[in-house]
Amino acid sequence: MSSSSSSSDGVLDDIVIAMTQEAINYLQEEAESSTTRTRQPPIERNRLAAHERLVQDYFCETPVYDDVQFKRRFRMSRRLFVKISNDLAGESPFFTQRVNASRKVGFSGIQKCTAAIRQLAYGTSSDAWDKYLRMSSRMCRESLENFCEGVISLYGRRYLRMPTAADVPILYEAH
Repeated sequence: MSSSSSSSDGVLDDIVIAMTQEAINYLQEEAESSTTRTRQPPIERNRLAAHERLVQDYFCETPVYDDVQFKRRFRMSRRLFVKISNDLAGESPFFTQRVNASRKVGFSGIQKCTAAIRQLAYGTSSDAWDKYLRMSSRMCRESLENFCEGVISLYGRRYLRMPTAADVPILYEAH
């Protein structure tokens, strides 16, 4: 009985060793394939040229598009846009232009605010602004999320509240 017990122990040991070896091989293959599977190579979007074009179109002393066209495209005045953009840059480091880990200059606060406001104004998807702003879909989505959180944080207490009795006549008069 002891010889059959020792032989079955040997078979069991062989099975455990084979299964362990197979598991090790599988994990090694996964590790090798995951190191070869990386993100797609980044697309060179020329962020700085997109920023310069945006400034020339809307924010320089003699912009291509006047205040009326700005208001039509952004659904707000240029002055309000700049105020919100500056307030967000002061509140959140996300809306400041920084150098990233690969030593590339990031998107400007104006580009990020433009992406967010245009998504809200037109109800477009996050990948709709790649050609003009040179921003990836992910960055446009992050800009929108950070913009909404920042606006709520900055202006929520004053503007996102129930109107008071004094506010109601002013609102009726305005509209």
